[in-house]
Amino acid sequence: MRQFFGMSRRGDLREAVSGLSMPQMLFLMSNGRQFEEHVKELEKLFPGVPSIGCIGMSYDTQVVEDGVGVIAFSDGVCAAANVLEQVSVMPVRYIERLERDLNHVNGSQKDTICIDFCAGNDACVLTTIHSVLKGRGISLVGGTGDGGKVSANGRVYEDAVAYALVRNENGRVKAYKENIYHTKGNYRFIASQTDKARYIMGSLNGMPAKQVYQKILKVTEQQIPTQTFKNPFGKINGEDVCIISIKEVVGDSLACFRQVNDSDVLVLLELGDYRAIVKDTIQMIRKDFSRISAVFSVNCLFRYKLFSENGYMQEYLQEMSALGSHGGLVGYGEHYNNRFVNQSMTCVVFE
Repeated sequence: MRQFFGMSRRGDLREAVSGLSMPQMLFLMSNGRQFEEHVKELEKLFPGVPSIGCIGMSYDTQVVEDGVGVIAFSDGVCAAANVLEQVSVMPVRYIERLERDLNHVNGSQKDTICIDFCAGNDACVLTTIHSVLKGRGISLVGGTGDGGKVSANGRVYEDAVAYALVRNENGRVKAYKENIYHTKGNYRFIASQTDKARYIMGSLNGMPAKQVYQKILKVTEQQIPTQTFKNPFGKINGEDVCIISIKEVVGDSLACFRQVNDSDVLVLLELGDYRAIVKDTIQMIRKDFSRISAVFSVNCLFRYKLFSENGYMQEYLQEMSALGSHGGLVGYGEHYNNRFVNQSMTCVVFE
């Protein structure tokens, strides 16, 4: 298979797809002003080609912050695209669409990936999708777009998740998740007084969450929203830890980018040597694949900000591109199988 990346910083979709011919799967990442226009135009340019899209920044060896980016797969993929609607209420109502598409693609764990762009309620969405994918052992990589909108096959949807099932006809696929944080100290917290709808964490071990965070890290209230770049929370999930970013302070509580429930066991995390961790990830991928056709990734907005502030973002994209054709989305939350995480990178590698 082959991966194409095209972009236009001025939002000219025709410029972004210049040179693209015979795509078999399309991914659109546009700005909020032109998203709906771009969705319709992409369908006119490539009628009938499966596509999904969202509002967000994109990248290959450089980041497109406020324009349009298009990623296309061609030359040896079988793909299907669709949506699950009403994700805030009952995404399972539309599960037959996913089951039908999975049968059409006829994929397996070895050669197929599900890539999704979500408009919200990510944890419920992932549980729903995973209930179908797990039967065939198929992995999922994806993320959350901006503006509460996604697209599939030329139509814009709100309160939905758009998904693409992609089978590599010429080799394997494998999903990866990169975590640049590790546990800080021996802190263990039991969350309480949570508001699941607003992603609010009220108390930790019976104390106001804001007070606990400030006391441990010795930061002011104003520093908390940026301190999360270095010290997010983590939710223990078996042997893994799902990262939870802090969005803002709400009274004595902390609003997060991921749902926290009463009685969740949390830990405090701290930033590791991310340059070394990225190199380890690349080395792991090279060990698994001697030939790489493409890498599609989702990087968290907070990773983008952290890397940019430390002058590393451009170097990071160059390092990833050394693997082969690399492109992806800057997301507001990352998906890896049935897990919704923050401040992470997830990717799929195509042989």
